[in-house]
Amino acid sequence: MKWEDTNLQTRLYIIGVIILLVGLGSSIVIYLTAKDVSDNAVGYEVVGGNVYPTEPEDSKIYVRDVELFGGKAAVLADEFRRWFVGLWHGKSLAFTVGGIFIIVFLGVFYVAYHLPPDEESDVRDEKN
Repeated sequence: MKWEDTNLQTRLYIIGVIILLVGLGSSIVIYLTAKDVSDNAVGYEVVGGNVYPTEPEDSKIYVRDVELFGGKAAVLADEFRRWFVGLWHGKSLAFTVGGIFIIVFLGVFYVAYHLPPDEESDVRDEKN
């Protein structure tokens, strides 16, 4: 099977599978090599036998000060910002990359599935 002989739908399916394999492979590599160590930890908490770093933004004083200056909307915006920034660090980056590649893979498969049939490839197959 030559690349030139395949129709567009088959090519998109192949490209989608390649995207999925590269994405999941890179996610696994990121997950295995990443560390979830916080640089600005001021202390540590032990919960259920696990040790978790405590950051200044986790304190009630910080949340109260943010609410005092900007209200509840500022507290929600700060929590959203910290969550979004957290997606791009450590092991959660592996899940973010994996999710992005799965969405791209599904998008390529959706486009390939909804393509109209290729008239030229059908005529070429009948001639051969």
